[in-house]
Order: sequence, then C-alpha cells, then structure tokens
Amino acid sequence: MHKLLIIGAGNVGTALLQKINQMDQIQIVAVVDERLDAPGIKVAKSLGIEVARTYQPYLDVDIDIVLEMTGNEEVYEEVLRLKQAKTVLIPASFTGMIIRLLQEREQLISILSQHKREFETMLNSTHDAIIAVNQTGVITLFNKAAERLMGIDARDVMGTPADACIPNTRLHIVLQTGQPELNQEQVLPNRTRIITNRVPVRNERGEVVGAVATFRDITEIMALASEVTDLKELKSMLQAIIHSSDEAISVVDADGIGLLINPAYTRLTGLAEEDVIGKPATVDISEGESMHMQVLKTKKPVRGVHMKLGPKRKDVIVNVAPVMVDGVLKGSVGVVHDISEFKMLNEELENARRIIRTLEAKYSFDHIIGNSEHMKSAIEQAQKAALTPATVLLRGESGTGKELFAHAIHNASERKYNQFIRVNCAAISETLLESELFGYEEGAFTGARRGGKRGLFEEASGGTIFLDEIGELSMSMQAKLLRVLQEREIVRVGATKAIPVNVRVIAATHVNLESAIQTGSFREDLYYRLHVFPIHIPPLRQRVEDIEPLSEHLLRKYNLEYGRNVEEIAAGTLEKLRAYHWPGNVRELENVLGRAIIHMKFSETVIMPEHLPPLDIKSGKSDGRQTVSIAVGKTLKEALEDTERSYIQQVMRETQGNRTQAAKQLGISIRNLYYKLEKLGIDE
Repeated sequence: MHKLLIIGAGNVGTALLQKINQMDQIQIVAVVDERLDAPGIKVAKSLGIEVARTYQPYLDVDIDIVLEMTGNEEVYEEVLRLKQAKTVLIPASFTGMIIRLLQEREQLISILSQHKREFETMLNSTHDAIIAVNQTGVITLFNKAAERLMGIDARDVMGTPADACIPNTRLHIVLQTGQPELNQEQVLPNRTRIITNRVPVRNERGEVVGAVATFRDITEIMALASEVTDLKELKSMLQAIIHSSDEAISVVDADGIGLLINPAYTRLTGLAEEDVIGKPATVDISEGESMHMQVLKTKKPVRGVHMKLGPKRKDVIVNVAPVMVDGVLKGSVGVVHDISEFKMLNEELENARRIIRTLEAKYSFDHIIGNSEHMKSAIEQAQKAALTPATVLLRGESGTGKELFAHAIHNASERKYNQFIRVNCAAISETLLESELFGYEEGAFTGARRGGKRGLFEEASGGTIFLDEIGELSMSMQAKLLRVLQEREIVRVGATKAIPVNVRVIAATHVNLESAIQTGSFREDLYYRLHVFPIHIPPLRQRVEDIEPLSEHLLRKYNLEYGRNVEEIAAGTLEKLRAYHWPGNVRELENVLGRAIIHMKFSETVIMPEHLPPLDIKSGKSDGRQTVSIAVGKTLKEALEDTERSYIQQVMRETQGNRTQAAKQLGISIRNLYYKLEKLGIDE
C-alpha cells in the first residue's frame, strides 16, 4: 500500500482527498495546511486522518507520494529539496489533471451503468421475446416478453444450458453451424404459435461467440405483415401520385431537412433531388423567407406567399401546411405554383365568368356590400321587389352596382331557376337591337338565318331580362318595348303573328328620365310602365362608411386574381379614400385598388397612401362642399338640373334629411322642395 502526504487543504485538495480516501491501494498519512479551518482539514478530521500545520516532520517519514496542492512555487521547491529520494512529488497542476481524470472516470462509469440500465429496460420493455446464449450455450439473457410467452421465470433458467431448459430450442445448433434461421414457425409447449429468428453473434474476428433468438406471437406477426403490405402499397401509391402530379411538391421533416420533391418541382425550379434532399429548407430560396421553417415554428399553414426559387429565380406562389401525426409535428409539405400559370387560369376564369354572366344571374344579395343607411334602404327595396313580378327600374350613377342588384333580384325571385338574360341597350346598334330583342323570321332581311331566330325576350320567357342603359333606346325602340310591357307579347321582325312571352323586366339607367321626357328624348308612357318599382342606388360619395368593407372585399378578390398576399389597408390610406369624391363610384374604387396592388412590391403586405394612384382630393369633401362636374355635351337645361340636383343633395346631407331645414336653407317652400325631390329623382 502506498503512503501519501497531502500538502494544501483548499477546495482542490479537498476534492482529491475524498477521491483518494476511497482507494484501497493508497493510505493517506496526513493532511497539512497552515489554516486548520481549511475545508480539507475538516474533511480529514471527519475521516480520521491526521492533520498538521507543517509538513517538514513528515518528509523524514517513509512517504511514497507527496501531493503539493498549495500551488505555491516556494513550497514546491522546499519540498523538492527536503524530500527523500524515493518519494514522488506531484505538483498542484498535475493534481488538477488527476482530479479531472478521476471525475471523467466516474462519469464514464455512471454513463455505462446508465446505458446498462437503459439497455436492460429496453430489452424488458420490448414486445418481442429475446433469449441469448454465450459461446457455451448458457443462457445470458431472458427478457420479460420471453417469460410471458413461454411461461418460464428468468431466474430459473439464467446461467443454465439453453438446450436443457428451453424446449425445442435450436440455439445450440446455430452456435455449431454459425448459420441464421430466419422466420421459423414453431409451436411452444403451451400451444402458443410463434415466429422466431435465431442468429449467431460474432466478434470482430468473425468468430461465433453466442446466439440470439427473438420471437413473437404469430397472430401479431400476421397482422403486422398485412399492415406492412398495406403500408407499402399506400406508400407506393402516394409516391406515384406525388410524382405524377403536375403540382410542384416539396416535403421537409420536423427539423426543416428536405425529404422529398417530385419531378414537377425539378421542372419548375431547376433543382434536382441531390440539390434539395437532406439539406435545409432554405437551400432552394432565391428571394424571400422559408415558409417551411415558418410553418414548423408556428404549426399553422400559410397560403399564397410569393417567392423566388432556384437558380433561375423562378417567380412562384407557395402554399405550405404542417404534417401532424397524432398531434405531433412531423414536418411540412409545400405546393408550389408558377405565377404564369395563375395568370393564365385567372384569365380563363374571368372569361368563363363573362360567359356565365351573359347566361345566368351570378350574384345574390349576399354579394352586395354596404352597411350605410342609403345602401340598406336600397337593398330592402330590392328584396321587396324580388317577391313581386313587377317591373323594376334601377336608377343610379354609372358604377354604383345596378347590374349587381338585377342579378340579386332575379336570384331572390320565383324565377331564379329560369333564364336570366342581360342586354346592354347602349352596346348594340339600333339596326341589330330589334332583331336581337324580338327575333326574326326566315328571309326577314338579307343574311337572316334559315328558319329564323328566337329573340332575347323569347329566350328569357319564364325568367328575367335585364335591360341595362334603357335611357339610350331610340324612340322607335321605346315604342316597341312599350308594347311588350303592355301586352306581354312580341312580334318577330318580318312576322305578323304576335308571340306571348312571360318575362320579368328589370331596367337600369343612369340618365335622368324626367329631364329626358321634358326634352322629348324619352316616352312618358314608357316611363310610367318602367317606373312601377323604382330603386335608387346611392353613389359611393353618399356612403363613404362603405368604403372600408368594399376595399377589404376587393383586397381579397385581387389577392386571388393577382396571386398576391396583401393583408390590409393602412388607416391613412382609408382616410384618403374616404376624402375622395368617387365620380366613377365602386367601379373607380376597383380600378384604384387594383392599380395600387399591381404597383406594390411582392414583399409588401399593407397598402400605404403612397401606393394609391393620384386622386383629386379637391373634388371630395375636404372643405365640406362638393365641386360639381358637368359632362360636356349636355344641354343648358340638363346642366342646370344636374347642378340643382347636386346642390339639393348636398343641403339634404348637411341637414341630415330634415326637409324643413333644407327648404329654409334653400330659400324655397317645403312644397316646392317636395316637387323638386320628385322631379329631379332625388332619393333621400
């Protein structure tokens, strides 16, 4: 046994003292320190080890090793000079290394012990039964599953030859032959049918040093085999679907490492599998942030995000969703769309919409956006009109949504399952309009189709015909339309026999029909036939509170059409929109927002005031008054009526609809005000 003297009882000396005292090969003779209250002195006393202030007396004793723990160079030199020749002097720096080595040894032992426990826990937790033997055939492992399946306690068989205590075992044969026996079916003495695998265990030189048998109940194996087959088929099918899809697909794991891409992805981005799989999700991004990483962080899907991918900086729109299995995030899958394809599809969709709108009513009252009192009143009147077969006259400025109301009235009526025909009376020349509306007989005119042609009134029989811009009809066409409204029958061009039609008429105009009657450009009798159920649709400047919901609706619409991801409209932008006069009404608002989105950067998500095209705010309400704009080409009388109408509307707004105050401010009688409101078609 080696005798040891420790000089220095600080923290390091204390740590080493505790380690060395546990060793059987070393005897600690004494612990020396000038301070008898040092930590090591107290520990030495508690262990029954001799302590002292000076070390000189001990250097004459038979000491094998001296640990100098003070770190004092003078102490080290003096001990080196006074010690016996055979005594080994270890300095403080080396002692610290010894302590670290001892600590690492303990950590290694702890880790190995932990691994051993974990290994035993895993073996006993596995559902598969496991039996292992050493080179001589003696059982060295018999886990809980083996106990359960065989009905044998591990304590009864551990350390005994397997062929003596395990019925029908072939582990000793596997030891002899060194050949594995795989997927062997066997019946245990307790009649449990199992599938077993027996394999030899070899060392690094390839020598057989043992054997292991794993087995489980065959019913579970058969069920598992069936599941594996189904999973393989499903995996193959999913891979085939993904690889045959024209949509570019990218899949990453929970750490954002690429797992799978399909050929469409390679065609779109120019990146092959070796460029993406096994690499971070950001490897394919040329511009923008990784949506895979965002989804993995938030566990929420993202849609319609613009990015640039691949070496060719391909402009794409991506949709990414998390992959959740039993509530656990396993990765994310992204679908990439080429923007050019979006544009083509949007154009096709818009063309289809145009065709559909000429054949049927597409909109309902749910599509009409407006919370202002003026708009609510118009919607309420339109809903009442839908419940009757009466002729409806939609009045309002261009761009206010008259066609939208016509669609909604038809869809809310009893005729909603029948035809809806839209006719723009201003877009068809007078020579063609008659034949289009009423049809013609064979030979009625040069170029007439053989067998004749049904007119739009006949096509719409049982349904609704929408006559837009009714104020643009010529006097002769007005007379023929009057006959249809009065007699409910039409006469084809070139025919003499009347054809009855059951059609509901919805007309629309932005023209002041009362003024047109006075100038002789519109028939008074037709006016009264059309004016059965008039509905005034307010201009946008009279319902500025609707600008925000309208803008939000248009924002969603243009995001889809343009493949953008604009999220909101800034408060300053809305304020600027509210201050504008909107001579073009909702149609102009659509134009302004569409232009703003088009000119925004793809990375921008908020429409700021600077994104808007120039607006003539002076024509709005910045000073509380409206600047009246008179269209060139009107007669003086029409211009005066427009100015009078605009001013009366302004006064009515300022007096909040109080007719008595409005008449007083205008300097006219209340009776005269009622007359002007009716004459000028002003809807309060």
